[in-house]
Formats: sequence, structure tokens, C-alpha cells
Amino acid sequence: MISLLALIFTMKKLILSFLLIMAALFSRAEQISSVETSGSWVYVYNSQGKKYKTLSVSSVGTVKGYSANFFVSQSGSWIYLWDTEGRKYKTLSKSSVGDVTGVAGDTFTSRNGNWIYTWDKDGKKVNTRYAN
Repeated sequence: MISLLALIFTMKKLILSFLLIMAALFSRAEQISSVETSGSWVYVYNSQGKKYKTLSVSSVGTVKGYSANFFVSQSGSWIYLWDTEGRKYKTLSKSSVGDVTGVAGDTFTSRNGNWIYTWDKDGKKVNTRYAN
């Protein structure tokens, strides 16, 4: 009975070690420290200041703001949300979003007429308030 408990304890330790190693491997996703436009290119920099992604301005448009986890751009009447790997994952209509005023953490803020909206990084509206 004691050897069975020892075996179970050892297996739990092995599984926990495996899960910790996997979490460390998957947490290596880049974090954005800066997004800059130069000429026809948009450069995304990581927390070490290294440029790790180059995108075309023709596909990105104008960068409106960024945080460590995503960035927001506008091209014509469309608002785009981009992940840390430079993949566009959400498209929103500028007529519903308005003008993007800021990006912070996992949210961005916009103003549309007399209304200020807060959106999460998935493009879901999470708050609305009247602009004074």
C-alpha cells in the first residue's frame, strides 16, 4: 500500500513538472513594447526593443494605439485588431466604433459623436457613457 502511495505521489510530481514546463514554453509569446510606422512599413517591437514583425501599411492602415497584448489600426472605414504576432483577428466598422482615442491593457476606447465606448481586445463593447 505504501509503495502505491509513493508511486501516485511521484506521478503527481511528474505531471506537475510537465505542466510547468509546457506553461513556460507557451508563455514565450511576444509582448508588444512599440508599434511604429516608417514609410510603407509598420514595425512591431518586443520588450527587449527588438523588431520582430514587419507589416505593410497597405494592409494595416494607420496605427491608432497599442498595448502589450494587441494593437488597433484604421484603414478607411474599418477598424482592425491585431494580435502580438501581427495577425489581424477582428474587423469592426468605423461607423459603429467611431474614432479610437486610446489603447491600454486589454481594452481600447473610442468616441462616436457624444458617446464614449470601451471595447475589450476581442472587439466586444464593454461600456458606454455620455461624453460631457
